[in-house]
Amino acid sequence: MRLDDRVRSISYLKAHAAELIRDLSERQEPLVITQNGEARAVMLDVATFDALQETSALLKMLALADREVRDAMVQPAGEAIDAFRSAEQ
Repeated sequence: MRLDDRVRSISYLKAHAAELIRDLSERQEPLVITQNGEARAVMLDVATFDALQETSALLKMLALADREVRDAMVQPAGEAIDAFRSAEQ
């Protein structure tokens, strides 16, 4: 996704907030807000933000699982089940 056409100044945001928010919801694409010619913030619609949060959480879980495999902190399922059953008795 190219953001070239998704860049607006903060003064434009102030003058057209309702229109920009409506556009965010419809297009579900980020909007870069500039201040003094420099990118300062990114606006997202709520659905896109939620999806990004969910994706981030999944990636963190995958990284944790990968680290646990690398550090030999896992065991075959059969061994884990046997250990659980013996602990119950």
